[in-house]
Amino acid sequence: MEDYTILSDNRINDWLQALLQGWGLNEYLIMATKILILAIGLLVLSYVVNLITKKIIIKFLEKLIIRSKSIYDDYFIKHKVLERLSYLAPALVIYLLSDIVFEVFPKLDAIVKHTVFVIIVVTLVRSMNAFLDALEDIYNHFPNADERPVKGYVQIAKLIAYSVAALMIVSIVFGIQLTSIFAGMGAMAAVLMLIFKDTILGFVAGIQLSANRMVRVGDWISMPSHKADGTVLEVTLNTVKVQNWDKTISTIPTYAMVSDSFMNWRGMEDSGGRRIKRSINIDMKSIKFCTPEMIKHFQKIHYLKDYVIQREQEITEHNQKNKIDDTIVVNGRRMTNVGMFRNYLERYLRNHPKIHQEMTLLVRHLQPSEKGLPIEIYAFSNDQAWANYETIQADIFDHILAVLPEFDLCVFQYPTEQGGVFN
Repeated sequence: MEDYTILSDNRINDWLQALLQGWGLNEYLIMATKILILAIGLLVLSYVVNLITKKIIIKFLEKLIIRSKSIYDDYFIKHKVLERLSYLAPALVIYLLSDIVFEVFPKLDAIVKHTVFVIIVVTLVRSMNAFLDALEDIYNHFPNADERPVKGYVQIAKLIAYSVAALMIVSIVFGIQLTSIFAGMGAMAAVLMLIFKDTILGFVAGIQLSANRMVRVGDWISMPSHKADGTVLEVTLNTVKVQNWDKTISTIPTYAMVSDSFMNWRGMEDSGGRRIKRSINIDMKSIKFCTPEMIKHFQKIHYLKDYVIQREQEITEHNQKNKIDDTIVVNGRRMTNVGMFRNYLERYLRNHPKIHQEMTLLVRHLQPSEKGLPIEIYAFSNDQAWANYETIQADIFDHILAVLPEFDLCVFQYPTEQGGVFN
């Protein structure tokens, strides 16, 4: 039984042998000329096959893909999967027909076959990489792809493909069986684990990040230990790239995202609000009970009018019911200017168009200190953009500082020396 129809057929060699003998050439010239003619013919044939594959078959397939309604198959054209596979055609022609050319030089034939086989392996690996890139783009096209990035898994698949290709090439070039190579690798397992330590840790960390949805592309994260504070650009097998707000790029090892702590602001972004948490220190020497004149003044303030009337009526009823002697200010219940100010701020924020009314909103006292009485604003803006958020926050505290004198209150600040006099 013939192994190959063409390779085992000696008619081509016999015909060339007879033709060259008819020209009166000696044996050595006949052999050299025959090999040269066959080698040129093989190269021409492989070139023609390459042209047919690229110009006719591949172009035809690409036109079919472009005309299809699906957009996913377009990614295979984008990453040139078919174009890379086309290099297999001329390589296979040379591999299958090299026996005819180098029939009398089996060692040279073996070298040619090994070289072509290496080219085939490299071509297959490059084609597989392009195929994986196309699959990644197809996956990223889906709306929920950012929540579970697959770039790390694609890189692992590429690494495995490169490793297998490298082992096959070593096996071909040096004539070593793959089983022997794997046996030798078992003895080098400790060394290999040391070499690929970051890759292994990154792969495991990537699975945890993806499975637990800890971080994804587009998230705003803060990681002071790696001087990162910005938007995640890319999550790969070994690194997470973060573009900081000053436009610098921080590169964080993927496994550090699991072993170290970091803050992900995704919850804030998904909530629709951004927290305002800032306090202002009131000079405690300016805190006092409200006088009748102050109460009349507060009744003219739009946000306080109803509250002052209701509160005054409530306090009057309480004092009368308990027969309180209100000629002494410490007796009974009374309103204070700082209490009025606190209630004014709460109503002011409740009516502010840039404050998220469905989220926590409060104005509270903090622990008094040598710096005065802190009154803290705890609320959420409905605009999360950094510049807009800072403007909203600044406008609110501009207003707070400006209305303090209306409540006969002063902001605490350390005395400043000017011209030798403390003010």
